Amino acid sequence: MSGFRAAVWDSFDFKQPVAPGIKLMLGVTAWLAFVLAWHFAATGEGTSSPLFPGPLQVLESLRELFFEREFSADVLASLKRIGISFALAVALAVPLGVLMGAFPLVAAFFNPLVSAFRYLPAPAFIPLLLMWLGTGDEQKIALLVLGVVWFLITLVSDVVRQVPTDFIETSKTLGGSRRVILWTVVVPAALPGIVDTCRQMLAVSWTYLVIAEIVAATDGIGAMMMRARRFVYVDDIMAGIVVIGALGLLCDLAFRGVHWLAFPYLRQRGK
Repeated sequence: MSGFRAAVWDSFDFKQPVAPGIKLMLGVTAWLAFVLAWHFAATGEGTSSPLFPGPLQVLESLRELFFEREFSADVLASLKRIGISFALAVALAVPLGVLMGAFPLVAAFFNPLVSAFRYLPAPAFIPLLLMWLGTGDEQKIALLVLGVVWFLITLVSDVVRQVPTDFIETSKTLGGSRRVILWTVVVPAALPGIVDTCRQMLAVSWTYLVIAEIVAATDGIGAMMMRARRFVYVDDIMAGIVVIGALGLLCDLAFRGVHWLAFPYLRQRGK
């Protein structure tokens, strides 16, 4: 244990890399501390309340939801909405973001629009989306797209702008055309950052899920949580929150895995 403490102390410095074993140990410790604090806060004398269930009650609620109340169908419905909406957002944002980051003239045209829409809250569009698209999945998917696409465009364009100018100038010297330089220099150089940006924005998409599913929804994690609110089943609501967090974490790990496999040269450079 003293060796572990010494290793942690040695890693406690500015921009000092942390060994994978220490990182795993610290992460597990943080989660154990959180669960224990939650348990004692929910079961302590004078604090026990049906409006604040403990982790054991939420775990039992999860068991009932999945094995007795077909909650897996709701989870699959939410996953489908997240997957379709995020794929549409990426298909719109990445090409436009690349062009805006590579060509200032394109950015000068689109930036005023993108910047303005970025400050509009996506839930404000719910009444319009209900009138235009009805109460089906189309409305929910459109809301999820609006929640991330403007930020994704901006972040992708910022990543592309960070491509070293020397790469582009060297390619011009070698006779490369704009199209060739864009596809063989700019996009490959920016692609690791673009994948990482998509990973971060997928987390934002999950934060809009409950908002998208509370309006006229018959399935999905958010719809289950709204049904539980009606009957004051707080443990079910918290179980839904736990599931969203777990699914979001799994999606994040999947993106990290793709990044790790797709860009091995970054590992070789110690990044």
